[in-house]
Amino acid sequence: MKLLGQHALVTGGGTGIGAAIARALAAEGARLTLVGRRREPLEQVGGGGFDALVAPADVTNREQVEGAFAIARATQGPITILVNNAGAVQGAPFAKVTETLWRDMLAVNLDGMFHCCQAALPDLLAADAGRIVTIASMAGLHGFAYAAPYIAAKHGAVGLTRALAAEYARTNLTANAVCPGFVDTDMTVESVANIQEKTGRSEAEARAELAALNPSGRLIAPEEVAAAVLDLILSQRNGEAVEIA
Repeated sequence: MKLLGQHALVTGGGTGIGAAIARALAAEGARLTLVGRRREPLEQVGGGGFDALVAPADVTNREQVEGAFAIARATQGPITILVNNAGAVQGAPFAKVTETLWRDMLAVNLDGMFHCCQAALPDLLAADAGRIVTIASMAGLHGFAYAAPYIAAKHGAVGLTRALAAEYARTNLTANAVCPGFVDTDMTVESVANIQEKTGRSEAEARAELAALNPSGRLIAPEEVAAAVLDLILSQRNGEAVEIA
């Protein structure tokens, strides 16, 4: 129970990677606040027998973020750990990327991180060991075709992580990112369906194609990402972008 007395806020905490992270932090004794757009999946995760507050909010909306974080603070105490996990992916050939698609990808994958970091910052700086861990992506370290808005947003998330690490290096706050490859989540299921629709490949062939993009040759389990997040929270490392692929 290494996180007793800590209050961890996890965005996108209702499904996939976020749910795995929430369970891992709860197993170490942290009080949780789960933030996401949909209440029902947050409540399903939060009903897992640990101390969790559900605070629905869209991370792209600054007013909603401030409101959710205020409720979290009032109910669970000052935020000592922030996990920026909320994200979305949508691709298109670059010539067909619309301004709406561009803005949508930056809004959820980068602006949301900005809003949450600023909202939690006073608490994090006042903590004995404040922690920011952002779930970026392998796409934040490499380039891939047909996903320019997502790639740009995730590179921005890694860059913001490094900027925060540098700016607050003389404080008790650390900022790190985890950069997973393709993870076996609902988001990957959507990607598989998209490949099937556009190429006519079978589900097994589409999954194998995505798995082959990971150096390991397999899809990553959400629990592997959660373990990396926990490791960064418990360590003094700062400004790292840890790739899991």
